[in-house]
Amino acid sequence: MTPLTKTETPSGLTVTALTKVLSNRTIVENFELDVAAGELVALLGPSGCGKTTTLRMMAGFLEPDTGSVSIGGVDVTDKGPDKRPSAMVFQNYALWPHLTVFKNVAFPLSIKRVPRAEITQRVMAALETVNLAHHAHSRPAHISGGEQQRAALARAIVQRPDLLLLDEPLSNLDAKLRVKVREEIRDIQQRLGITTVMVTHDQDEAMAISDRVAVMNAGRIEQVSTPTELYANPRTLFVASFIGSMNVLPAPTLFESASLSIVADAAPDAMPDAAPAEAWAVRPEDVLFEPASGVQRPGATPVEVRRVLPHGHFSELVLSAGGTEVRSVAGGTPPAVGDHGTVTLNNVRHYVDGILAGGRA
Repeated sequence: MTPLTKTETPSGLTVTALTKVLSNRTIVENFELDVAAGELVALLGPSGCGKTTTLRMMAGFLEPDTGSVSIGGVDVTDKGPDKRPSAMVFQNYALWPHLTVFKNVAFPLSIKRVPRAEITQRVMAALETVNLAHHAHSRPAHISGGEQQRAALARAIVQRPDLLLLDEPLSNLDAKLRVKVREEIRDIQQRLGITTVMVTHDQDEAMAISDRVAVMNAGRIEQVSTPTELYANPRTLFVASFIGSMNVLPAPTLFESASLSIVADAAPDAMPDAAPAEAWAVRPEDVLFEPASGVQRPGATPVEVRRVLPHGHFSELVLSAGGTEVRSVAGGTPPAVGDHGTVTLNNVRHYVDGILAGGRA
């Protein structure tokens, strides 16, 4: 049986001015997104930011209060999920425990009364595409979590959708398996050329496999960019704090700083309710540490090493500067706790009311 191959006419997605209010609370507000044909875009943000609600409106499971959804140039806003050229992989996979993998994957085709011979051909092709043909007659309880995820993916792609929607597809897997399966998803998505939108709160997951990432906050998109651009040029303080690790300072230099807050791989409850009027942000790799025995740079700030956090090929340093803390990184042999040195700051970004105003080298 030949695995599925790239679709000849993949479709794009256009979402315009979507708004949804639930229980008198605006969950999604004026959401707009264009996804190119064959592109994989991740909706990334903290819990409660409206990611899944947005995905459900794209899928047709939830009707927007205002706005429209078009797939391949066709407005599908008023159509239910069974009338849209899309398929969704749910967070819990939603596999029937009493059915074999084959029958689970075949289920949406059976509902549409596809001829039995065609069902067999399409199901086996989908299972081969996700490397699960050998488990066609196994039940979900007898295969691993990663294999269950692939079975759910096969059930989606067997429908030959123009749009594939993934709702936290890796959240039930352990850390090591997540990396393996996310690479498999990306490989399958690229081979089939399916336009894909994935919801995740895991920035590593989003940055690793997406063509572009849409960072969401409070029902709106803060920035849509490639992973590289998001990290290098965050346009808002929220994005700067949410993507990667970031030192956020209320003054442009450590000397002028009365206090220093650190936002590192920010959890939802670590994000401020409102951006400060002014803030300066600098990545840990741009906090340049020099041991006391080294060549001191002009204008450097004296610091003491408070903690050393090993990360394998590099170490994260927590440095104290005048009673405040800043994080840096060090390759090779790191300094010891209690060592002294200096830091200078590079690529400092200036945010006013949460919006990038400029920076300095």
